[in-house]
Amino acid sequence: MDDRATSTGADQPEAILHGGDLAAISRRYPDAPRPWIDLSTGINPVAYPVPTIPPASWARLPAQAEDDALRAAAAARYGVAGPEMIVIAPGTQALLQILPRLRPRSRVAVLAPTYEEHALCWRRCGHRVGLVDDVDALADADVAVVVNPNNPTGRLLPRDVLVGLAATLRRRDGLLIVDEAFIDLCPADASLAADLPPATIVLRSFGKTYGLAGVRLGFAIGSADVVRRLRDELGPWAVSGPALAIGTTALADAAWLEQTRARLANDCQRIDDLLSKAGCAVIGGTPLFRLITSPNAPDIAERLARHGIHVRRFPAQPSWLRFGLPGNASEWHRLAPALGDAF
Repeated sequence: MDDRATSTGADQPEAILHGGDLAAISRRYPDAPRPWIDLSTGINPVAYPVPTIPPASWARLPAQAEDDALRAAAAARYGVAGPEMIVIAPGTQALLQILPRLRPRSRVAVLAPTYEEHALCWRRCGHRVGLVDDVDALADADVAVVVNPNNPTGRLLPRDVLVGLAATLRRRDGLLIVDEAFIDLCPADASLAADLPPATIVLRSFGKTYGLAGVRLGFAIGSADVVRRLRDELGPWAVSGPALAIGTTALADAAWLEQTRARLANDCQRIDDLLSKAGCAVIGGTPLFRLITSPNAPDIAERLARHGIHVRRFPAQPSWLRFGLPGNASEWHRLAPALGDAF
C-alpha cells in the first residue's frame, strides 16, 4: 500500500459528506422551488409498498421466529446456502462500525474512491488504512475492502477476481469484505453470496433497492464464527419487529423486484439521454444512480440547486456529480429544463 494514502487511528476522524442532506441544502437555497427533488442518494425513489404490520410487532420485543423468517427470506433471495450464514443488522452501516472491532490492529486496504465510511470506521478502531486504486494492491493487506458494484463509479469486479483475492488473503489469515449494497439489480452470478469463498464477508443492504432506507435493515453473510461474533456484538433485539416483518415480505416478493428491475433500466436510459443532450459525459453508475464528469460540475450543481434539485457532489473529485433517479412524472418534468439551464 502507498504510505501517502494511509492513515491511523491517531488521526482526527474526517467529516464525510453524504447524500440525503436535504434540510441543509434547502437552507442554503431558500428561494429554490418547492418541493425539492432529492437526487443525491442512490435509493430507489419508488419504494416497496409497506405491508400491514401486525399490531403486536409494535408492542413487544421481536420473537426469534421473526428473526428466523427474515434470515430464511434473505437466504432465498440472495442464494445463500443456509440462513445460519446470515446476520441481520439495523442497517449495513452498523456492521461497518462493528467489523473493525473483530480484528486485531491490521493493515487495511480499501479499493477507492468509494463509500468513505469503510475507511473511516477502520481508522477509528486504530487500524492502518490505505486507499488503493488497483485491485492487485489489495492482496498485500491483512484486510481488503471492496464495494461491488462500486459507489459512486459503478465499477463491477468479476467474481473470479474476488475469489482469487480471497484465496490469497486466506493464506495469510487475511479477510476480504465485499459490500454488495447495490448488487440486487445486477446478474445473480455477480454476487459472492451464493458461493461464499473462505475468509470472506459479504454485506447486503435492504433499503437501497427497496426504497426503504428508513427501515434500517442490512445483512452480513459469513462463516459460523463470523456470524456468532457479529450477533454477540449486535446484542439481542438489534432489529425491530416491524423491520423484520417488512423485510420478510419484501424479500419474498420476486414479482415486485423484476418489475422494479425493468422500470429502473428504462429510467436509467431516460436520464442518460437527458444528460447526454445536456452535453455531459456519463462515466459510471448502477441501476440506481449515474455518475457524470464535467469541469463545470460545481457550477452545474449550484444551478440545479437553484431549481430545487439536489445532486451529490464529491469534494475529493470536484469534477464528479452523482444523479439519482426521479421518482415520478413531475420530477422528470422539472429535471429536463433544469438540466438545460445548468449545462
